[in-house]
Amino acid sequence: MKKIAIVGAGCSGLAAIKCCLDEGLEPVCFEREIEVGGLWNYTENPKLGKGSVYKNCVINTSKEMMAYSDFPPPEQFPTFMPHSYVLKYFKLYAENFGLYKYINFETSVQNIRPTLDYKETGRWEVVTCKKGHNEVTETFDGVLICTGHHTYPNMPTFRGLDVFNGQVMHSHSYRENSKLTGKRVLVVGIGNSAVDIAVDASHTASQVYLSTRRGAWVISRKGFWGLPADAMANSRFVFSLPKSFLGWGVEKMSNLIFDHEGFGLKPKHGAFQAHPTINDELPFRIMVGAVRVKPNIYEFTENKVRFEDGSCEEIDVVVFATGYNYKLSFLDKSVTCIDKNNTCLYEYMFPPELEHPTLGIVGLVQAIGAVMPISEMQCRWYTRLIKGLVNLPSKEEMYEDIDKKRDEMSKLYISTQRHTIQFDDHITTFWIEYMDEIANKIGVKPDFKKLFLDDPWLALRCIFGPCFPAQYRLHGPGKWNGAKPCIQDAMKRCMSPNRAKILPKNAELRTKNNV
Repeated sequence: MKKIAIVGAGCSGLAAIKCCLDEGLEPVCFEREIEVGGLWNYTENPKLGKGSVYKNCVINTSKEMMAYSDFPPPEQFPTFMPHSYVLKYFKLYAENFGLYKYINFETSVQNIRPTLDYKETGRWEVVTCKKGHNEVTETFDGVLICTGHHTYPNMPTFRGLDVFNGQVMHSHSYRENSKLTGKRVLVVGIGNSAVDIAVDASHTASQVYLSTRRGAWVISRKGFWGLPADAMANSRFVFSLPKSFLGWGVEKMSNLIFDHEGFGLKPKHGAFQAHPTINDELPFRIMVGAVRVKPNIYEFTENKVRFEDGSCEEIDVVVFATGYNYKLSFLDKSVTCIDKNNTCLYEYMFPPELEHPTLGIVGLVQAIGAVMPISEMQCRWYTRLIKGLVNLPSKEEMYEDIDKKRDEMSKLYISTQRHTIQFDDHITTFWIEYMDEIANKIGVKPDFKKLFLDDPWLALRCIFGPCFPAQYRLHGPGKWNGAKPCIQDAMKRCMSPNRAKILPKNAELRTKNNV
């Protein structure tokens, strides 16, 4: 039995443990904290090197679209889960599949390097240190790095920032709005974290300013009839349409919610040239004056901020929601390196120079959609590779694929810290194309010809309905007998918590007459 080291017990690490067990491998997971969940394990105090969420954070993807492919969330869980429910889901997953016994808590990974006989064996030396103990070096047949990429804050520099007397923090450190009561707050950025924090802070702060260089297309979590927008949009049929048409449609739908130009948020780029921002409250908070949109910062003074349009505002607190620097400090530099968030990884997972596909980096993608199903799919691919059941292409082919994606990304995306690890050839596919690409390598992509013959209604549902992760459990290795009912009942489970009890007709009138 091959022994696999797994770094991190967040959403990707848990999937890695489960996938190893499914393929008869021995997982040994190292987690620095005392509990699973990674980013979603909320703590009052931020820690450098650990992802974080704030107290009122709610996930942007609906529960069925973020689910692992063979473990749907409980029906009673909210459609869009607050961070506490996301953590509960991960704990349920770990308990259901018996993953806890493979996790070494309070154990940090110090170094990962190839063994002296790596060329022959493909094995790795992993140096770990449990809290209060000495370092330990062990040899593993493979390594899966599942540490995420929201761990090291990227702090920008501005003229005069060093003389500013107010409080300065990164969104990584933001926890709750009560600490901003009565203060004038400037949030810098226009991504999901920036807008979420601006909205959250606006409920207690005396005034919130939202500074953006480019603007953004802001979309809603909910679609028509109150259904989850990500589930409605993430279908194979939708993304078979021309990309230009889809981009036009997103821009029109965004402007139906609120006029982006009138609200000072219309960007110069198209809807699919940058990662969209998801928020439902921002337009209303702008309309009531709680949030005011500002252009880019020109300079700081001791207690004020001057913007590029010449306006100047007194500011007490600045929150930089300006992304993260991605680091793998424990990984030997001979393996791979990340420079200004630029990576050289085949399918954003494998260093192409390695002679053996025994080390993989999981979840290092910026998906328009949930990372959990992607991480799970990557781990399923890795376990098949390390068992020799599938193979990677040649080094030349891998580099050709990497260069192709880089060229397409440079043409498609505006250049920001945020998009350098974007994975998709076409951002318009959300994650369907990437999922299908990896699924096809291991034989778990839905076989629609066979599906139409066996169950035409299910085939139509998979093509025209939401691409729920359970679609990748219908066929091939890891086939799950519960996949079909999971797909059929997914939308019902998703919307079930929202159903309120409806009184019978005229019940309210009878009640009033009886009083």
